[in-house]
Amino acid sequence: MSLNSTQILESLTKDQIRTDLPQLVVGNNVKVYQKIVEGKRTRTQMFEGTIIKIQGGGISQTFTVRRLSYGVGVEKTWPVNSPNIEKIEVSRKGKVRRAKLFYIRDRVGKATKVKERI
Repeated sequence: MSLNSTQILESLTKDQIRTDLPQLVVGNNVKVYQKIVEGKRTRTQMFEGTIIKIQGGGISQTFTVRRLSYGVGVEKTWPVNSPNIEKIEVSRKGKVRRAKLFYIRDRVGKATKVKERI
């Protein structure tokens, strides 16, 4: 029986894939709690915003969260399986018809709102 490189890679990384996180969907508002190490101390920092992009799959899957901070758009991208992420909470489920919400970057104020899925 011959294994191709994809099967070998999946068998090596299957124990590193996290199962404790909620399902990430584009358009959802999430709170991402990130561990930050400063010297000897560790603290948790929360980043809340809308998921505008989910990219890749398997061990290398990433997601991007965008929010407005003092009138400036801030985007952060994390690997889904990163050990630096303590937890992710879904605060609001969004209803969108796109896989990537890059059009939100050009909008200001209430135009950046995403409809809520009930």
